[in-house]
Parts: sequence; C-alpha cells; structure tokens
Amino acid sequence: MLYQLHELTRNLMAPWVHQAQANAAFFNNPGHWWSSMPGADRLAAMNELFHRLGKDYEKPEWNIHELELDGEVVPVAQLTELEKPFCRLLRFKRHSNDGARVEELLAQPAVLVVAPLSGHHATLLRDTVRTLLQDHRVYVTDWIDARMVPVAAGEFGLDDYVEYVQEFIRHLGADKLHVVSVCQPTVPVLGAVSLMASRGEATPRSLVMMGGPIDARCSPTAVNNLATRNPLSWFENNVIHSVPAPYPGQGRRVYPGFLQHAGFVTMNPSRHLMSHWDFYTDLVKGDLDDANAHRRFYDEYNAVLDMPAKFYLDTIRVVFQEFLLPRGQWHVRGERVDPSVIRDTALLSIEGELDDIAGLGQTEAAQALCTGIPAARRSHFIVEGAGHYGIFSGRRWREVVYPKVRDFFHAQAQVAPAKKGRKAAASNVTPLRRRAQR
Repeated sequence: MLYQLHELTRNLMAPWVHQAQANAAFFNNPGHWWSSMPGADRLAAMNELFHRLGKDYEKPEWNIHELELDGEVVPVAQLTELEKPFCRLLRFKRHSNDGARVEELLAQPAVLVVAPLSGHHATLLRDTVRTLLQDHRVYVTDWIDARMVPVAAGEFGLDDYVEYVQEFIRHLGADKLHVVSVCQPTVPVLGAVSLMASRGEATPRSLVMMGGPIDARCSPTAVNNLATRNPLSWFENNVIHSVPAPYPGQGRRVYPGFLQHAGFVTMNPSRHLMSHWDFYTDLVKGDLDDANAHRRFYDEYNAVLDMPAKFYLDTIRVVFQEFLLPRGQWHVRGERVDPSVIRDTALLSIEGELDDIAGLGQTEAAQALCTGIPAARRSHFIVEGAGHYGIFSGRRWREVVYPKVRDFFHAQAQVAPAKKGRKAAASNVTPLRRRAQR
C-alpha cells in the first residue's frame, strides 16, 4: 500500500503546495500589497522553497531547438525514429537551407546514445546530446515511465533491454554507427554487441562506455554496497510495488520513482540540505543567477520515473550481486554473452577519477573482456577531477571528454569495415534460439 499512501499524501498536499506558489508570487510582486509587508522577501522565499519541496516534477523537455555551427544558427527538430512499448528512439535532426551544409550534415557519423534506465529521465543526457550534435547525427533512447505502460504490454527485463538495443542498432545500420552508453547501459550494450558478433551480424563501428558497472567488484561504491548488503528477495519484498489508479500502468509491478529519489537524497542528505538552504538565502538576497541554477538542477534531479520491476531485479542480480558478465556466465535468452568474440568494433572506456557511483576500474573491465578487439582499437581514459556526472555533462565533458570521443570516432572512420560478419559459434546458441533467428 506504500504507493497508494504516497499518492494520497501527494493529493492531500497539492492545495497547500499550489497555494505556496501563489503566495510566493504575491510577496514578490511590487504591485501587490503583500510585497510591502515586513519580511516579505523572507516570506516569498519560504513559500517558494515549500512549493519546490512539495511539487510534482514532470519529465523535463529536451529543449534542444537550435545549434550554432561555424557561426550559423541551425534549427534542430526532435523526431521519433522508432517507438516501442518501453522506449522511444529519438532523432535530433539538424536543418539548413544551404544545400552544401545539408550534404555536410548528412555525411557526418551517426551516434546512438543509450541512456540509462536507472531513475532519471534520458533528458539527464541533454548536454551530452547537444554537444555531440556539433559533429554528428544523434539518436538517443528515451525510456518511458513504467507507470505509463499498460500491463497488457507485458514485462520488461534486462534481456528485453538487450534486444531493444540490438533492434535500434540494426535499424540505424551497424556498419557506420557509433554507440555511446552512459552508466547502467554499459552492461546491456556490451551484451547486445557481443551477441550480435556471436551470430555473425555486423556490429557497430565503435563503442564508447562511460562510467558503467561492467565489473561492479572493482572499487565498490555506496551504490554497490547497497546492492550486495541484502539478498534479492529483500529488494523484491521492500522496494517493489504495484502502480495504483489512475495511471495507465495500473497493476504493473515497479520500483517507484519516489523511492528511488529518496535513495538518491539519503546518499548525501547534508549536501541537499545545504543546497536548499543556499537557495532560500539566494532568494532573500535577490541573487537570481544562483537561484535559477538551483531550479534548473533540481527540476532535472527531482524528475524520476518508475522502473519495471523485472528489469530492476534482473539488474541487481546479474550486475551487482552475481557479476555474471565479467565471470562469463551471463546468458540472454539462452545465449552466452562472450565479449571476446567482438572483432570489428573499437572500444573506448571512460571513467571519472572521483566517480562515487561506478568506481575506478568498473568500466575499464571492458578492456579485459574484449580481448578479440585489436589493442590498437582499444583505449581507456580517466578524467581527472571528474565525478560521475562530470564525464558526460558540464565543462569537463565539453572541453576534455568530448574532444577525446570525437577524435576516437574520427579515427575509427579511417578503418576499413569488415568484409562480412563472422559465423556464430554453434555452441553459443540453443536450438530454440537458432530457430527464432531465422
């Protein structure tokens, strides 16, 4: 009943939350007599803080509408390339009235950005996408809030995630495609490409893996410790709940977003407490730049989605408790995932020196698994002074990491593509699976 209780509390608080928003506007409006009351600035700040602590945070917009290229402002359209029950494959298409510019844009490499399904919306990668658009055609996985997916759509587990990634790669054309995975999807992306290589399918030109738990046994963090502290049954009994009415996904078993958000906050409560206090004092002082920065950050940070229960539990078991990928014991639909069979896909792994979510060595572990990739086409990069978010967002991403990624893509474009896919090892595919592939 926890989800139902949360919804009841949210609905009961809604009138007070909305009234606080109106109060803040009145106290801040020079034309309203409330603004002349003693302490009006503090009352306005208190009401806005209360409103922001209690309000619902909807999925943020991407807000990538234009881009400056060589001094020219280029409009950008957001299009749905493919739509699946649990994910939309989005394309950010750049436009120009200059024919030469259009040809130049179409000739640039295609990049598939695989966003994490780990609580926050894919818009967390807004800066990643916007920066990549400078030199690439960009597609991104936009995962759908599980509470919005009807039960009739079926379950969604880690194996389904792998198959979604494979479908997107095939749709975009693997031979000239570069794939960037950020955090959680490094595991299913590596699994997807490994299985494609095992079957003799074409695989992407390159893989960039950023801050992900390929081998969560390396430098365990608080996230890893939380996953290993309790048995899988504990997670199933304590954090999995059914979506209540009136959501389209009523009855679906999920890991609710509000519980995930509580977990994010409790990892570092003092930092969030001080951040909200600073926001209050900035409003009182009239420091609107810092106050707006706070609003932008928490508009994204507080917007969370429900994760399908099966996917969450699969991830806990496969990635954080049994470490099946690095141990060579992970099977997807009966096929063993063997990264060593990847031959024609270059690999760049990236880690933040101060990453407190995926510790040092967890992403680099992909290098030891992908032994079939020539050493000349494998590279590892540690971003000095960067935490988890710094490797894909912010100044370090734009000035330090992105040039490395861009140059890596360019280098792979000079490598001649493989003549044909290699034949899959028959022992790696069950008869049932082989029939399904025909």
